[in-house]
Amino acid sequence: MKKIKIGITGGGSFAKSFIPLFKAHPNVTSVALAEVLPERRHDVAAEFQIEDTYESHEALCSSDVDAVAIITQRHMHGPQAVEALNKGKHVYSAVPAAITVEEMEELVSTVAATGLMYMMGETSFYYPAALYCRERFSKGEFGAFVYGEGEYLHDMSHGFYEAYQYSGGEEWQKVAGIPPMYYPTHSTSMIISVTGASLTQVSCLGYTDSNEDNVFGRGKNLWDNPFSNQTALFRTSDGGMSRVNEFRRIGHGVGSCVRTSIYGTEGCFEQQGNSEFWTELDRSKLELSDLLRCRKLNREAKPELVGGEQDDFFSGFSDVHPIDRLPGEFEDQPNGHYGSHQFLVDDFVRSVVQNKLAPNHVWAAARYTVPGIIAHESAKREGELLKIPDFGDPGADCGYITYG
Repeated sequence: MKKIKIGITGGGSFAKSFIPLFKAHPNVTSVALAEVLPERRHDVAAEFQIEDTYESHEALCSSDVDAVAIITQRHMHGPQAVEALNKGKHVYSAVPAAITVEEMEELVSTVAATGLMYMMGETSFYYPAALYCRERFSKGEFGAFVYGEGEYLHDMSHGFYEAYQYSGGEEWQKVAGIPPMYYPTHSTSMIISVTGASLTQVSCLGYTDSNEDNVFGRGKNLWDNPFSNQTALFRTSDGGMSRVNEFRRIGHGVGSCVRTSIYGTEGCFEQQGNSEFWTELDRSKLELSDLLRCRKLNREAKPELVGGEQDDFFSGFSDVHPIDRLPGEFEDQPNGHYGSHQFLVDDFVRSVVQNKLAPNHVWAAARYTVPGIIAHESAKREGELLKIPDFGDPGADCGYITYG
């Protein structure tokens, strides 16, 4: 079977979670690294025994790698992805895909023109709640979709300060103040990937920040953004409604910071903290917490639950994860974000090897990403109802990856 060479752009902490997985995948021959900071480039290459290193994304894109995984600061992804595609490289991108409508338009058109594979690595797509809801929705057990909630409740003090300081240098606040709705995909994908609908209109309000850390506020960041928290109400293409919260200044620290609830005419899924349950019209209730809880797993045993300060970073799987489809080489490899990392890496490698679309292709990325861009514009206009552009779907001749 075809084997490929992968290049990683970015040597930050998140990239370190994915380098071992790309190296372990049976269809990857080697991994290269691009990192602009010389000391970090040297240290990461030494830690993971990477021989080929590059001083820039541009240099990596001019090398002999077949594909590039972009794991850089979130406002850089769109232009970097377009550059890689134009250099003939398949692209894996961390979220979000873009931060302007124009960037998204260029990305979609470049993917279509080059015929190369693009995938956005949305972790929420493989969260246990999303897997469970997609299965029941596909069987019609929700009935008609009525309303969905998705939220990402992540206070700046819960790891964001350190992450931005690590990557942003002396002026890290200018990047840390990115509008919360420019990073909506953890929330939007939890709804959209279940129902298959798109978000068509939005009214959004913002919470003007008052903290003295110089992150959010007029003139304090690259986007002149005063909002640390934003709440958006969306109309969906199937006639339903969705509410999304993106909060960066919030006294929340127990259980998952990414969660969803989905309500239909026949059944509903609800998630609060570490509690999940399914209810139906006949008033029956099914507790799901044990089924959806992530544990350290392998193919033979399921030891005790493991975790850390944030449940989102459990390194194992839940009972609903289809772990049998993963390469055996992943058995002892790290994981993260509720069991999603291994599935995302496998999806992308399969996409390139098979020359077929992964589930989170560029058109799905647009459906997850662009509603947040328009929501922020609405918040700047104090909730004005705005239409969300539709970037369409893959062509009818586009096939999807297969497993096994």
